[in-house]
This record gives sequence, structure tokens and C-alpha cells, in this order.
Amino acid sequence: MLPLVGSNPRPCSLARAAPRGHKESLETHQPRPTLTRGHSERRARHGLPPQLAVAREFARALGALLLGPLRLVAYFLTRRRLEAEVLGDLRSGSPPDDPPALSPPAPELDRGRPLRVFISCAEPSGELHARHLIDALCEVAAEHGLATPTLTGLGGERLDEKGVRRVGDPVAKSAMGFGVVAALPFYLRLLTDAARELRDGRPNLMIAVDSPALHVPLGHIARGYGVPVVHFVTPQYWGWAPWRVGGYRAAVDLALSILPFEPPWFDRHRVRTAHVGHPIQDALARVPANPDPDRCSTLALLPGSRNSVLRRNLPWMLGVVAELRQQFPELRVALPHDRTELEPTVRELVEQAGATDWVDLRFGSLHATLRDCRAAFSVSGTVLLDLLHHRLPTAVVYRVDSKLEAWLAQHVLTVPFFASTNLLVGREVCPEWCFAGDGPRGDVLEALRTLWVDGPERSAAREGLDLAASRLGQPGANRRAAHWALAEAGRERADV
Repeated sequence: MLPLVGSNPRPCSLARAAPRGHKESLETHQPRPTLTRGHSERRARHGLPPQLAVAREFARALGALLLGPLRLVAYFLTRRRLEAEVLGDLRSGSPPDDPPALSPPAPELDRGRPLRVFISCAEPSGELHARHLIDALCEVAAEHGLATPTLTGLGGERLDEKGVRRVGDPVAKSAMGFGVVAALPFYLRLLTDAARELRDGRPNLMIAVDSPALHVPLGHIARGYGVPVVHFVTPQYWGWAPWRVGGYRAAVDLALSILPFEPPWFDRHRVRTAHVGHPIQDALARVPANPDPDRCSTLALLPGSRNSVLRRNLPWMLGVVAELRQQFPELRVALPHDRTELEPTVRELVEQAGATDWVDLRFGSLHATLRDCRAAFSVSGTVLLDLLHHRLPTAVVYRVDSKLEAWLAQHVLTVPFFASTNLLVGREVCPEWCFAGDGPRGDVLEALRTLWVDGPERSAAREGLDLAASRLGQPGANRRAAHWALAEAGRERADV
């Protein structure tokens, strides 16, 4: 449900600048010695047989599952303190860290030998990030006179186009949607194959993209074979179940965060972190923004990108918009959607709601539609950052299956908001609701009304969106991530 300091480090160092307003010296933000293994251990050529390494991770996961209830009790006892800490983080966002200097290249980055990189992604969104990161990695390497990296790893067919020799495809499996138990044999085999490649291929670096459920155990395995691990897109442990960060800390050498409030949280939990900015900014840099939403008269309706989310939310949202149209007869409604394979489902639901005459369905034209909209009514998700790009005041909902899920959202999350726009500024810019059943229909309707008409609520929302956009940062996340990854590999090349 929850969908990111400046420094001038010496070449290939990982010094982090103190947060703005912080009086500690740079040295206090150096990685803790206990978190970094020695070079001889890091480049260990031996380790457990792959099957045993995977079995150890499976046992570790079972142990965590058994300890879950105790950790939940401990969490509730400290929840208020944790919430206060996270709220402070949300209000102290920082710009991306300056990437390490690679000119002149570190001696460990041999110009003649290509880096051997194991790159892994487990879902379509992660695969997209991985593809862009590979492009940036090759570009940065070439700019510094380094050979093009040799790539192996896990991912979908689209990685083939980037020259990756794949040893498994978790992306295709994730798209099939099997339950955890049914998919367990597949993932055990996948981890075993990956472990064998990490042991025998001895890559200089493993880059894992998102998907901590797969990459935390795989990171443990890689480090056991002496392979340093960089994780791109830090997990949202700050949002719920924060006790998981201990296992994460042991699984990665460097975490690359994409949201500006994440570095202080991970610093506090002793995870080596560099903030690189959000990769969506790289894509949005090429997208013309809405020049003036105030001149428009169309409401964007965004009901989600998954079939189950669509079916839960779209009929309810259409009912609310139908009531809004009674107050504003001139209001036009556009439903843009980039996933054309969901067109039959969307058309079916719109027809069932009797809204065919007043909902303009537009498939494959998200940003072209948003450029002509005045406001939005959206399900929570990454699309909120697309709406932020166009500065559209937005009411956000997330309708869940049961009252238990709604209760958990209110009592288990450590953040006061779930909409990414609100998280970026640490206050409610976009009114949001998570609920089961009929929900707060009247409250949502009133929020949409105040965001639609000119007035203080709409003006405040526009100002908040400007602040959120400024905190999201500038484009260049993929290049910054590539720089940090090369620097981390350079730290380890001496013992190859």
C-alpha cells in the first residue's frame, strides 16, 4: 500500500554529510566498523554449498515467522516513540548525496578487466529500474575508461536486451500470482541456482533492485560467498514491521534510498545508506507537465493498476463521482490507464455502474490526459508521483477487503500517512482514507468538492504539491546509483 546530504567524499569513500542542522562531524557518519567485513573475508572463495546456504535462509525465515507475535507485542509497546521518530524524519527530507568521485578511477577499478556484476530483480517494476540502472552503469563505466561490465543475474526476458545472462526468472513467476506456499519450491530452486552462480562465478558485486523478500536472503547468501551487495530502492521498513531492519543490515553493504526521508531512518538503524533520489524523476524529466491546472475542467479518475484493486475501488469511486457531478454538471471525467490489458475489466465496471455516457476512457495516454485535468481522484500508489508532476490536487483512497485490514492500516503502520505525496512533506496535502465497506463517502465527496473549486483548500493543496515536488529531487537517480555501485565495487577489487 505504501509505494524517496550533500557531501564531497574522497575517491571511492562512502562518507555521508551530516544532516542539515546537525552538529556532528562527518566522522560520526562513517560506516561503523562492525558492519564491514575485512577484505579477506569479503573475497572469500568458499562458503556453504548452495543447498545448505539456502536451507539456512529458509530456517532463518521460519524463525522470524515464529518470533513475529513477540516482535509485534514489542512493537506496540514502543509504537509511540517509533511514530514520533518517523514523523521527524518525514519533516527533514534531504537532497540526494553527491556520488563518489571516480576521476581519477580508484586503483581497484581496473581499466582492462570488466567488472563482473550479478544484478537481480523480481517484479516488473523492479525490472524496469534494473534496465535503466544497467544503462547508467555502462555509461558511467565508459565515461571513466572502464570496460563494459559483464552481467549475470535474475530477472525477466527484458534483461536479455541488456546483455544479462540470466540464471532464473522471478519476474514471470510474480506475474502469475501464485500464493506463497504454492510458489515456495520455485523460489527455493531459484535461490539455489543464484547461490551456485554467486559461489562459482565470483562476481565483483551484486546489485539487488527492490523486492526485499527475495533479496534479503539472497544478500545473506552473497555476502557469505564474499560478494559485496548493493541494494537499490530501500525497503519501506520505516512504514511497518521495523524490526526487519536487523536482517536487512546483515544482508547489504550499501543501501541506495530513493525517498528523502529514508536516510536518517536507516542511519539510526546502522545501515550504510546513500540517497540517490527517485528514479521516476528520470522518466518524468521528458514529460511535459500540465501548464495550468486551474484552467481545466476535467477530473482524472485513477482506480489502480491491478485487477483486484480495480474491482474493489472503481465501482465505489464511480459512485462518489456521480454525486459530485450533481453539484458540478459541467465537470468532465477522464479515466486514463496505461495497462491496456486491463481495458476489458475497466469497461465492464464502468458499464455496470451506468457511467459509460460520462466517463471518457483513455488507454495508453496517462500523461497526455493529466495535462488537461484540474484535479484527481486516485487510489494510492506510484501514480501519485505522476499526479505530483502535474501538480494536480488529489483525493486519495484505498479500499481494502476487510475491516481487519483497515484496522491494521490504522494501528500497525508507523507512519501517519500512506499517500506518497503526504509522506514527502510530513503532512496531509492530499486528503486520504483507507477503509473497508462503504467507507466515509460524505467526507471524500466534500474533499473532492473543496479541491475542485477555487478556494483556500485548493490553494493550500497546490502549495503543498510544490513543496513535495521540491523534496522529491531532480533527475539523475540512476546515474547516481551507478556511481555509488561502482565505488562499492572499487572498494573490493584489491583482493580479487
